[in-house]
Amino acid sequence: MAIDPAEPDTKEPKGLQDPNEPKGPNEPKGPHEPKGPHEPTGPHEPTEIKEPKGPGEPSRPATRTGRNLPVAIGVGAGLGGLVLLTLFTVKATFVLYVGAAIAVALAELATAFAKRDINIPVIPVAAGGAAVLTCMYWLGSRAALAALALTVVVIFAWRMPGGPAGYVKDVTAGVFATIYLPFLASFVVAMLVPADGPRRVLTFVILTVCSDIGGYFAGITLGRGGRHLMAPVISPKKTWEGFAGSAAACLAAGALTLPLLLHGHPWQGLLTGGAAVLAATLGDLAESMIKRDLDIKDMGTLLPGHGGILERLDSLLFVAPVVWLLLLEFIPAG
Repeated sequence: MAIDPAEPDTKEPKGLQDPNEPKGPNEPKGPHEPKGPHEPTGPHEPTEIKEPKGPGEPSRPATRTGRNLPVAIGVGAGLGGLVLLTLFTVKATFVLYVGAAIAVALAELATAFAKRDINIPVIPVAAGGAAVLTCMYWLGSRAALAALALTVVVIFAWRMPGGPAGYVKDVTAGVFATIYLPFLASFVVAMLVPADGPRRVLTFVILTVCSDIGGYFAGITLGRGGRHLMAPVISPKKTWEGFAGSAAACLAAGALTLPLLLHGHPWQGLLTGGAAVLAATLGDLAESMIKRDLDIKDMGTLLPGHGGILERLDSLLFVAPVVWLLLLEFIPAG
């Protein structure tokens, strides 16, 4: 055993040490001694992290999800309040709300990509994204598609002065960001256009939020007796119990919202809710894949208890085209 030359070896043999004397980090502990914060637990021992305690204060387990629930609920309620305010006052303000969220999400995505030396051409993507959303609301889908195509062309041209090194990855990242953020968000704006647009958008938001809430509470309750991971390589926290909760909440929300808000049939609501939960789950997993590829935990820290804006948009972006299409088929726009 190597001895630190700056400190004499004064340790007693382990068999003669006082049993109440604290042991070193690498020495075996007795059957009733607590383990250190970084030591592995046994197969039947809890894995929850204990919060540090003060003198005379009992230790308390941290929340199972690591999320500050009261703060998260408050932030979510605030975001939802802005949705209702903009939807049912001046519809055009909701387009601005969507555009602002997409702009922040683009900044978060560009920052995350830059850590891997991938540079998104932010200016053409932001300008083109604004054009796509604006055209979708005021000029229609054909104009929005033309704006999308022109944005892609401009991205190719914008990156050329930077030279050939990294050209393909930067252009690819720019096109990816354009499709992922403003293009998918344009389907939310498309839902807003008809006379009953605010109710269509509200239905879409309720379905997506119910997927998140149902999955969260089912994951921390049904998963207590043993978690069945859905995709441990992609998202270690996503479980089949949580998916079951998301599905139940979405199906119930769909069966209620379509008849109440859009005068549809309950079976149409069930189909829409089922499709929404699948799209929301795919959106969550896709964003987890992006973060794992970039080796980051969160896209941002703007929203306390949630992370970044993109953490809140991932499900919404994937659900938007699915709900837009189904509502268009079930309840033609008047």
